[in-house]
Amino acid sequence: MVAEFHLRVLDHDMNRSSLRSVFGLRLAAVVAVALSSAAQSSLAQKWAEEKLNKSPRHHEWVDLKHDGRTVKAFLAFPEVKEKAPAVIVIHEIFGLTDWAKNLADELAAAGYIAIAPDLLTEPGKDTQSYPDKEAAIKAVSALQDSQVFADLDAAAKHVSKLKACNGTIVVTGFCWGGGKTFAYANHNPDLKAAYVFYGTGPQSTAEAEKITGPVYGFYGEDDARVDALISEGAVSAV
Repeated sequence: MVAEFHLRVLDHDMNRSSLRSVFGLRLAAVVAVALSSAAQSSLAQKWAEEKLNKSPRHHEWVDLKHDGRTVKAFLAFPEVKEKAPAVIVIHEIFGLTDWAKNLADELAAAGYIAIAPDLLTEPGKDTQSYPDKEAAIKAVSALQDSQVFADLDAAAKHVSKLKACNGTIVVTGFCWGGGKTFAYANHNPDLKAAYVFYGTGPQSTAEAEKITGPVYGFYGEDDARVDALISEGAVSAV
């Protein structure tokens, strides 16, 4: 059974776009906030690309291999002296956009190792291979949980073995990724916490009973479609 569920409803002035500009990450009594610009709904986001290019932090791409599959993942490292906790970033329904990579960099700026797998990776393809957001949305919507979880397991395994990681691993996601954050927390009992941003929650006890760490949910006041599912489903399930 989930240890804790913390729900924060942000005021009516904060819609989904502005919610993307607030990222609260709390580990035990430590709170780190990474601020980002509002995301644009496109695969190519020049402002995010420019911020990444100007970042002083180390970035790299890694191949996550499992079950005959190779998944590309973006890694961002903090500039810290001590070993750092790691955050698995689950992208939105648009795939691994420049905004998602920029978020990983902002987490690194706050002192965390961030790994963002491109769940649309296929032989010779990734998020950037899709011609527009509609094509990416269709592809992400077709992803099966078994493959998503296996990809995320590979990301968790990779960061856990990094010499710069202190062994603490949490997960976060936005919108589609927020819903998968709930689901992945139920799948992986080794996660120390989950941070859900306007993601739909579990609708049954079975979808939450294996969650072992605290779940922090961040939702907009004027987002009744998703908020109704949280109030009726996630809270009662956990």
